[in-house]
Amino acid sequence: MSTSLSTPPNPPAHTAPAQPSPHVPRKAAARSDRMRAWATRAPLLPALVFLVAVTQLPFVATLVISLFDWNSLDPEERAFSGLSNYASVFTDPALRESVLTTVLLTACVVVASVVLGLVLALLLDRAFLGRGLVRTLLITPFLLVPVSAALLWKHALYNPEYGLFNGALSWAAGLLGIDSPAQPDWISEMPLLAVEAALVWQWTPFMMLILLAGLQSRPAEMMEAARLDGAGNWQMFRYLTLPHLRRYLELGILLGSVYIVQNFDAVFTITSGGLGTANLPYTVYQTFYQAHEYGLASAAGVVVVIGTIVVATFALRVVSSLFREEATRA
Repeated sequence: MSTSLSTPPNPPAHTAPAQPSPHVPRKAAARSDRMRAWATRAPLLPALVFLVAVTQLPFVATLVISLFDWNSLDPEERAFSGLSNYASVFTDPALRESVLTTVLLTACVVVASVVLGLVLALLLDRAFLGRGLVRTLLITPFLLVPVSAALLWKHALYNPEYGLFNGALSWAAGLLGIDSPAQPDWISEMPLLAVEAALVWQWTPFMMLILLAGLQSRPAEMMEAARLDGAGNWQMFRYLTLPHLRRYLELGILLGSVYIVQNFDAVFTITSGGLGTANLPYTVYQTFYQAHEYGLASAAGVVVVIGTIVVATFALRVVSSLFREEATRA
């Protein structure tokens, strides 16, 4: 018998399972990340809408109005004027003088506040009995409502009849046995200085807090090593403390400039913008509410906002650099 060797049948070919496209999981993951990001941001959307509604939309409206020659006393004569209102802001003598007054007022108040704030911060950085109470009392002027602070200076301090300054002059003259000097009218005789003194009194605590935070963030090891090496107080302040405070000084100057450029309360309350104290915010108010020149006032307001944004941009950069330095140190 012959046996025939039969070739075994070929095994069935197993087809490999279809591999999903690598792009599908990536797209799904990206979609999931986007949905997660939106879910995280969703609670902030009402606040964002509110912020846009109360800040950006009025600013856009102000931009539009600034392009028109618009006096509310004669609304039928409203006409498009292009950039002529902006030209008036920089060429009109009254507006140009208000710009110079704003610069002078801001520079004097910021410099004086920073210097006094640094002195107070250096004093409060030392340990002494009652330091917490003294710190609280020094912060109090910054916590007052700006109009209240201006009224305090106008009536309780500057008043020529019953003000504290003239009362102190009379008391000192009586103590020394001399004739009482003439009672000066502080606001009339030195109006801009009167406004600056009130603002310095209110903003010095702000600078003091910033600089005190900088002093208390100094590396203790570095200060102790310098003291062991024989460095004196002035050398330590000049070569260690002052360079360390540079960022904090910049931050205080920039933030103070942002706020004081926009100050309206002290000028309005103490001098009502008279005697050469009208800064740009007060001039905007005067142009808008008294002269009823809506277009010109809007153009001046846009100039104030743009200047504030420029200063605030530098302030934000300084804040970011401070945070980076603190993170690196940590």
